Amino acid sequence: MAQAGDLLDPAERLGVEELRALQLERLRASLRQAYDHVPFYRASFDGAGVHPDDCRSLADLSRFPFTTKADLRDHYPYGMFAVPRERIRRLHASSGTTGRPTVVGYTEGDLSMWADVVARSIRAAGGRPGDTVHVAYGYGLFTGGLGAHYGAERLGCTVIPASGGMTARQVQLIQDLKPAVIMVTPSYMLTLLDEFERQRVDPRGTSLRVGIFGAEPWTERMRQEIEERFAIDAVDMYGLSEVVGPGVAQECVETKDGLHLWEDHFLPEVVDPVTGGVLPEGERGELVFTSLTKEAMPIVRYRTRDLTRLLPGTARAAFRRMEKVTGRSDDMVILRGVNLFPTQIEEIVLRTPGVAPHFQLRLTREGRMDALTVRAEARPDADTATRAAAARSVEAAVKDGIGVSVGVEIVDPETLERSVGKIRRIVDLRPR
Repeated sequence: MAQAGDLLDPAERLGVEELRALQLERLRASLRQAYDHVPFYRASFDGAGVHPDDCRSLADLSRFPFTTKADLRDHYPYGMFAVPRERIRRLHASSGTTGRPTVVGYTEGDLSMWADVVARSIRAAGGRPGDTVHVAYGYGLFTGGLGAHYGAERLGCTVIPASGGMTARQVQLIQDLKPAVIMVTPSYMLTLLDEFERQRVDPRGTSLRVGIFGAEPWTERMRQEIEERFAIDAVDMYGLSEVVGPGVAQECVETKDGLHLWEDHFLPEVVDPVTGGVLPEGERGELVFTSLTKEAMPIVRYRTRDLTRLLPGTARAAFRRMEKVTGRSDDMVILRGVNLFPTQIEEIVLRTPGVAPHFQLRLTREGRMDALTVRAEARPDADTATRAAAARSVEAAVKDGIGVSVGVEIVDPETLERSVGKIRRIVDLRPR
């Protein structure tokens, strides 16, 4: 079998200075395209007193205004497009659960670039041409399924387009078709794990050797649980539809030390979530992206709300890494003055005996005070005494580790709502 280094594409072999020169060339072209063809960007740049010609170095990008999800929703459906509608080959959209959806368009060139970066990502994760890839991301308007599908085909893999749902059938397909790679959300992988055990099939005995997980934050403890119970390498993939979809960054299987950003196509910054000021490399803040090669919908300084930090490259030396996303600035719960993220609760739930890795946070209001209840599923073999001990353990760990008192309910297995896409971790029941 060819070594990983033998399969790198030319961009992955660039030196740092070569990459920076390529980024500047592409950045200036992308800013010009946005200014010339998207009225929103022309007005935004003019309002901030900047012009594409003002970008003479990568540092000059900080002079340009941010783009937010609200901007995309305000220009629904086609107001952010930079090419005529007849050049659009595909449309994707985010869910509209909190308002209008955000619509993303792709030219033929965009789709090819997207397939390239996903293929690069699968290869970095340990997939190889000729592997069979089980895609259990949802297909449709969500970018996960089709993004993974065409990237795997571009790499030269055989694709099982399983999509989400029909969990028992997915377990059967994995046993019969023997894929080497699975691409899925980490929460749904745990649902598959439950189904393997329900069918009395040893998950460690399958053909799977690599799991590529994305679309939601997940912790190192969850990685350990998946790797131990499935006997696979579990690696992180990052992306978001507003930037392109999956394939913006990928963890390399040989290091598992953060996700290498494919900076020849997507230029990252980390900013202070409050002030918007650019933070030095290594400081944690909100991730911001500017596209460098997108045609249909260039994006300039898009605020992702994902919290991370930038680190030097390792397995791909010229490409900086982003630390695993630990949460989102808009997922942060402020409970009686204490900042709390779902991933902090996940760490506690995963180390508590008798509790399955499925939980939900419910916010309510008691009088004038906000209250939070952690609802976590018991493992099938947990008896009443074990459940009671688990509830006390989670309650104490949250109090000691995070500094806030919460209620804890250990509920029956399969009680909480499952999702084949992104799991709904926070249910806000407070009156508006």
